[in-house]
Amino acid sequence: MTHGTHDYVDDPRNAAIQVWLNGELKPREQATVSVLDSGFVLGDGVWEGLRVVGGHPVFLDEHLDRLYEGARALLLNIGLTREALTDAIYQTLSSNQMQDGVHIRLMVTRGLKRTPYQDPRVCVGPATVVILPEYKTPLPATLETGLRLFTVHVRRGYPDVQDPKLNSHSKLNCITACIQAYTAGADEALMLDPHGFVATCNSTHFFIVRRGEVWTSSGEYCLGGITRSKVLTACRELGIPAFEKRFSLTDVYGADEAFVTGTFAGLVPVCAVDGRQLGSATPAGRAMIARLQQGYRDLVQRDVKQRGAA
Repeated sequence: MTHGTHDYVDDPRNAAIQVWLNGELKPREQATVSVLDSGFVLGDGVWEGLRVVGGHPVFLDEHLDRLYEGARALLLNIGLTREALTDAIYQTLSSNQMQDGVHIRLMVTRGLKRTPYQDPRVCVGPATVVILPEYKTPLPATLETGLRLFTVHVRRGYPDVQDPKLNSHSKLNCITACIQAYTAGADEALMLDPHGFVATCNSTHFFIVRRGEVWTSSGEYCLGGITRSKVLTACRELGIPAFEKRFSLTDVYGADEAFVTGTFAGLVPVCAVDGRQLGSATPAGRAMIARLQQGYRDLVQRDVKQRGAA
């Protein structure tokens, strides 16, 4: 069994990486934060995952839009301009001589607290900012075989409980969903919205293909996924009918193909949902997935080219 789309090939070079921590580059084993950091105490922070291609973080502008929007919603002052944070990311890549096959975890917490208590006003310092790059490529077997999903009881909740659009460090509902899925023998969890319609997966976004159309959730109860949005863009450019809509598990079980999307692995086929095998269980049944994988790769290369020319 895989560990979902984030299963990766171990790379010994990661032992010697330099991590950017509050303006300093430190060896991995020395890049530590206090036990009184807001992220450790409460999961109080926001984060982004970035994939690096040709020395450039792909779709960086969209990722920073989401990061700063989430920070504003939480009244969290990152303490760095977008330009300064962008420079720090490139400085980190340069110090590690990284070009391709790299994934960055960009993390921002509210910073150090006087005491372990939830009130943000007991913070005594600036935000903690971490840029953690790793040599990381998806496990080939995951991309070849596809994922098995299991629909869990844990729902994506209403925005007045905890807004699913916030890419916060507080991921307990997704962790609980992940636990339920893997203990049921699946690779990842399929999560429903409060009305019983399909919402998203615990760490990726979910799509189905039915009669030449691509469907994904309404987006009301999931993170505003960057790769998700790029797949919808690829559909428009390729002339493929694509819809953000409510649909049920019955629609999923009768789908021709299904796949998930995420920054790390891109588009990954789904071979089965709740024990129902789909056409995308075999490479021969992935015609739409193959078109969209190429369309997504084209968008990535276009973004890298534009960023390199800037």
